[in-house]
Amino acid sequence: MDLITLFTLAAGLSMDAFAVAVCKGLAMQRMTIKKAAAVAGWFGSFQALMPAVGYMLGIRFRDEIAAVDHWISFLLLLLIGANMIREAIWGKTEESNDSLAPKEMFILAAATSVDALAVGITFAFLDVNIFTAIVVIGTVTFILSMAGVKAGNRFGMKYKAKSEIAGGAVLILLGIKILAEHIGIF
Repeated sequence: MDLITLFTLAAGLSMDAFAVAVCKGLAMQRMTIKKAAAVAGWFGSFQALMPAVGYMLGIRFRDEIAAVDHWISFLLLLLIGANMIREAIWGKTEESNDSLAPKEMFILAAATSVDALAVGITFAFLDVNIFTAIVVIGTVTFILSMAGVKAGNRFGMKYKAKSEIAGGAVLILLGIKILAEHIGIF
């Protein structure tokens, strides 16, 4: 996987974290760099950890499903992307507070990184340097989450749904690209 595709994937994966970071920023009476870094640290760490876990799971079962790996990658990315778009359009508004308590942040970070776990499984079937992938995904998520806290604190919920729709569309397009490459279209 080339770096441009990896950065695009990382941006798509980070949109859930960005949206929740916007909510966190919205709820903060006074946003500080320390608070924004705490939110971004949770999200960036989980977004980096989950693909590594998914990759290990995928490696474990790679030989058993090698013949259909591109279809699995396509379907996982399609489902994750479609779910992001569905939630952005019809999902309920997330309630947020300015709490940065470890229990709450753990739950939010885990919930926003489940899609990264699924993507990590697909990495086991692709030509991906997992170390580079987790560094890029974690870093992009950290940066976009910092920006999300700041944007939420400054502008509110105006762009939350649009960012989730864009992230979902990116994941769907990447799934189509993977499938097309494996069946010989590209």
